[in-house]
Amino acid sequence: MTTRIGLFAYGSLVDPESASRTLGRPVPPPIAARLEGWRRRWSQYRDNVAVEKTFARVDDGTMPRHLLGLNIERSDSAERAPNGALLELDEEELFRLDVRELRYDRVEVPPVGGFDRVFTYTAKRANFAPHPPQGAAIVRAYADSVEAAFAALGDGELSLFRETTEPPPVELVDAVLVRDRIPPGNPRQW
Repeated sequence: MTTRIGLFAYGSLVDPESASRTLGRPVPPPIAARLEGWRRRWSQYRDNVAVEKTFARVDDGTMPRHLLGLNIERSDSAERAPNGALLELDEEELFRLDVRELRYDRVEVPPVGGFDRVFTYTAKRANFAPHPPQGAAIVRAYADSVEAAFAALGDGELSLFRETTEPPPVELVDAVLVRDRIPPGNPRQW
């Protein structure tokens, strides 16, 4: 009997095109789902100057010191359970996602959607920001891409995303990639 492995995607991986670039294969339309016992916030951060990709503001060329990304955290509030998408994959593909999600830990969550095992990603302790660091920003292309993916996921999914996600706590900026040491399959737009 084959074990069905699923990924609960709650940000940019909801977009089948984004997931396909990382996995190296077409991804079927994702299955909308919710993940009880968790909440979604802008609480993952990276040092924009020291990591594998550095972005500068389009308007003035300055580099935000830190960039924020979406994260999920354990929570007791069922009403804030994030919506997202289930993607079917195999164990080798999990390792490809580990490379992409290098600032996150892969964790197993209770099975949903007919999968035997389900995983998701949550920020590593070193990349978890309960409060945004000073000078942090969010790359607008990332936020726009995530919202577009939820709009395409199905009726009401974008509204539910907005209801179950805390508002961005920092400025959204138009940014351009100025330094690139990005592993293959990782997004270059954010």
